[in-house]
Amino acid sequence: MRILLADDHPLFREGVKPLLRHLESNIEVFEAVDFPSAFETMRRLGDVDLALMDLNMPGMDGIDGVSRFRALFPIVPLVMLTASEEEGPIRQLLAAGVLGYITKSTPRDGILAALRQVMAGGIYTPPGMLEAEEEKENLPAHSAAYLAIVRRHPSLSQRHLEVLRHLVKGLSNRQIGEGTVKLHVTAILRILKVANRTEAVLVAQKMGLDADD
Repeated sequence: MRILLADDHPLFREGVKPLLRHLESNIEVFEAVDFPSAFETMRRLGDVDLALMDLNMPGMDGIDGVSRFRALFPIVPLVMLTASEEEGPIRQLLAAGVLGYITKSTPRDGILAALRQVMAGGIYTPPGMLEAEEEKENLPAHSAAYLAIVRRHPSLSQRHLEVLRHLVKGLSNRQIGEGTVKLHVTAILRILKVANRTEAVLVAQKMGLDADD
């Protein structure tokens, strides 16, 4: 497994590298000091399994850097590991294609859990920042289809399952009407190992999920 670690503080990078090796025994960590060097490292490597970056690095605005990275490397899971605990940038970053937002004050076990969640196809944000809004709509907790899907695909979050139900109903992203729905759909496709929304709906229907669940 190959990980890109981009941060302008050498001591922080040295502290994070041993932590990342707990994710998997065979880990290669490639370092960058800012967004331009991250782009260059990615071009040299061709691909990595995970990109972990500081939001605030010299030479480029963080949002611009994220947007540029996502445009150049659209399928690489991108996680921000940042000192900022402000909620404001999170939605903008999620819309730009970030799959995780981890604050540097997070305990090491929390960082590992967040990274594993992203690597399993999920989206991670700090507890309490987005959950209240995202969990307004819930699937019936005891439907047989719900339980079957959860057992087979435990990485699907409650919100993933709700979005999947909307897909089964035939709703478009616009009709679902949530700003981060594209990210949820991307995560659902990755977790279910399907190529598009139609295949995701077929998988859900085979397990018994219908529009009324």
